[in-house]
Amino acid sequence: MLDDLHIHDFYRDAGRILLALFNQFPAPATVYVEDIAGPDTPDEFGLHSPRHLACLGAMTWLQQSGYMTFSQLVRQEAVEEAALSHRGFLLLVKKTESGESNAQLLDSAVRNGSSPLLQELMERLMREFASL
Repeated sequence: MLDDLHIHDFYRDAGRILLALFNQFPAPATVYVEDIAGPDTPDEFGLHSPRHLACLGAMTWLQQSGYMTFSQLVRQEAVEEAALSHRGFLLLVKKTESGESNAQLLDSAVRNGSSPLLQELMERLMREFASL
């Protein structure tokens, strides 16, 4: 199997975005790309790095797929008035067999930094979200 680094980055970004919104819930928040993906230095033409744009893409994908809402993009820097959707909130507060919430498991997986663990969890969460 190919090492799909962009997919691993997506899982990490999506996890961090969902946790940021969960930790602010129910208040809408501005979520900055650099807070999720790290600092970015635009090139001499003012264009952001592919990594920065991929994180921005994760934000818009989460919105288009129904995990979160936001009112607008702020240039290519942030999303404004972002919040978990009803289904996104239900997904994260759902308790697992271990008694931990999905949010707790996600927080642990993101902090741990293990790509395989995070990938497994994110794929499970996406399957659960589809059935909500």
